[in-house]
Amino acid sequence: MTETPTPIPELAARAKAATAALAVASTAEKDAALHAAADLLVARADSIIEANHDDVARAEANGMEPPLVDRLRLDLGRIEGMAGGLRQVASLRDPVGEITEGWVRPNGLRIEKVRVPLGVVAIIYESRPNVTSDAFGLCLKSGNVAFLRGSSSAISSNLAISAALREAMAKAGLPADALVLVDDVTREAATEFMQQRGYVDCLIPRGGHTLIQSILENATVPYVIDGAGNCHIYVDAAADLPMAREILVNAKTQRTGVCNAAESLVVHSDVAAAFIPMAVAALEGVELVGDDAARSHAPAIGAAVEDDFATEFLDMKMSVKVVDDLDDAIAHVNHTSTGHSEAIITADIAAADRFTREVDAAAVLVNASTRFVDGEEFGFGAEIGISTQKLHARGPMGLAELTTQKYIVRGEGHVRP
Repeated sequence: MTETPTPIPELAARAKAATAALAVASTAEKDAALHAAADLLVARADSIIEANHDDVARAEANGMEPPLVDRLRLDLGRIEGMAGGLRQVASLRDPVGEITEGWVRPNGLRIEKVRVPLGVVAIIYESRPNVTSDAFGLCLKSGNVAFLRGSSSAISSNLAISAALREAMAKAGLPADALVLVDDVTREAATEFMQQRGYVDCLIPRGGHTLIQSILENATVPYVIDGAGNCHIYVDAAADLPMAREILVNAKTQRTGVCNAAESLVVHSDVAAAFIPMAVAALEGVELVGDDAARSHAPAIGAAVEDDFATEFLDMKMSVKVVDDLDDAIAHVNHTSTGHSEAIITADIAAADRFTREVDAAAVLVNASTRFVDGEEFGFGAEIGISTQKLHARGPMGLAELTTQKYIVRGEGHVRP
């Protein structure tokens, strides 16, 4: 860690200065740089792991919870995974320069909409040092500068990783400032990072409620919220109950600490007596809390308080709600949802169509687990986050979502009468 951190406005200015070169870099140049970065990560693995040991030792001494320490920890396998991620991004289609629309006006003007980089993409994130490499790779392929601010717990790891990536950029003939890492990990620096208006084109937070709240309160630059996921599984009256059980177990337990894990089970009253005991038996190890109707079908379910139905637990806990009909299900989901991912299990096409049309979320699934709402699962290859906003980007954010569009208008001496 550096003793005197570099002033954030200076880092932001450097990031902005590098955008011109990246915006015009060819696909071949970017892909070559990504492969060079992957190779150098592996070649520098020993020094990166040594730096990571310092972070892990400090985290353990400070009493960090074991699951969080595991997120922080790096080994050769994880570094090779980071390198593999960069190579995968290199294999993806380059969105920059794509013509998304084109038309000719009656007066002969030819108009095209073309994808171009955002510019400086600032990302503030917690704990996981692999985000340093992942975010850099996606930004580079989409022609953007990655302006990164990680957590204090991972600063030694992030500095070592970024040093390797910056060295690779220089060797590949691209600006080292394609990646600019903030080395000041104070809270004041985090706030200043969110306020680099004129330098930062888009800010993306990767973290929990506290970080998101800080963005909402302090950011003065455009941002895209990678939001919380209070995701529901609604088991309709026409559901195939064994199918519903398998989807529910996968959505809740396949990985609990992620934003697309299911947090709330909603069951139609016509199938509640049959399905809720099935769910309780299948969700072994999951603490269930529910309303009176749900508890009447399974005494093992604890009493829920109102806030439970709107809570993202990120743990082996789930709320259970019984509804009278599809109208009540849609109303409950929309009232308690965070707008991330919502699923209906049903064989009724009309019910599925109503649910997908009327539920307000970034992704709505029919007869499938919420765990599929992911950039790689959608075929994007990778993602920078999952947006729960409605402007610019919504849902999994792949390479295309790290671009904007501009109009190219071609005439032959046209003047407006």
